[in-house]
Amino acid sequence: MNRPTAYGCLALSMALVGSYVALSRPLTAALPVFLLAWLRFGIGGLAMLHWLKKPAGEAPMTNHTRRLVFLESLIGNFLFSICMLFGVSLTSAVSAGVVMAAIPAAVAFLSWLVLRERIAPRIWGAIGCAMLGIGLLAVARPAHAPASAAGHQAWLGNLLVFGAVLCEAAYAVIGKKLTDALSPRRITALINLWGFALMTPFGLYQAWGFDFAAVAPATWLLLVFYALAASVWTVWLWMTGLERVPASQGGVFTVMLPVSAALVGVLLLGETLDGLHLLAFAVALLGVLLATLPVRRPAAVAAATR
Repeated sequence: MNRPTAYGCLALSMALVGSYVALSRPLTAALPVFLLAWLRFGIGGLAMLHWLKKPAGEAPMTNHTRRLVFLESLIGNFLFSICMLFGVSLTSAVSAGVVMAAIPAAVAFLSWLVLRERIAPRIWGAIGCAMLGIGLLAVARPAHAPASAAGHQAWLGNLLVFGAVLCEAAYAVIGKKLTDALSPRRITALINLWGFALMTPFGLYQAWGFDFAAVAPATWLLLVFYALAASVWTVWLWMTGLERVPASQGGVFTVMLPVSAALVGVLLLGETLDGLHLLAFAVALLGVLLATLPVRRPAAVAAATR
């Protein structure tokens, strides 16, 4: 896979995450959070049972790899789902997007701290653009925010979303290490299986006595999209992109998450969009462009790498 294709996978993955973060608001209104997360992992698991089988050319997992798979699911699936779903239920889509602007900086810092990746000045500039672009959304917050966003628990919702930011940063870094040992499809299936196992006691507890017949058909369709996007498509796309892109550079593409969440809030949840929003999106996407433009290398270095 070439670099532009890898960039496309990372950008599409985060755009899908942003869309289901925003669309999870009506889901959390119809289903309890733990039941919702449990159904998500169950539906996703059924869709990729065939991905669990070890490919013929893949080495057996070491104990270290098994621990990383568990941590990836615990932090990036289990804890992220809890923080994100509870957080979004207490705040607005755009507010969640503003908080999620911290993801690129968090990924870059953890990449430097854990993977010892060098953060080039251009990547820091791209991160700065991402932070500035999404930070403008705080100034241009839509006038018509959901009622829950104005309530006394909005601060708790934003705090939980920030917890999801930290989980997402750890997920990106651990995922980069896993791509050295496992295929993207197998990583996706294994961490979803662990997520289902971790969520099962809580999901069964909330399923007991829940009136499933009261859930509208449209909500079930939205749940299927959420499950496939969250458990299958976004994870596979992200791991596929990380095979060719450093985690610190890949972290810049997480700017697509808050941009997508804010756009869904505007287009589908009735919030407003003005010129300042458009400026914010333009600056944020400039950061992506800055991070992905080819680097000119001296002729001697280029010849030595052929």
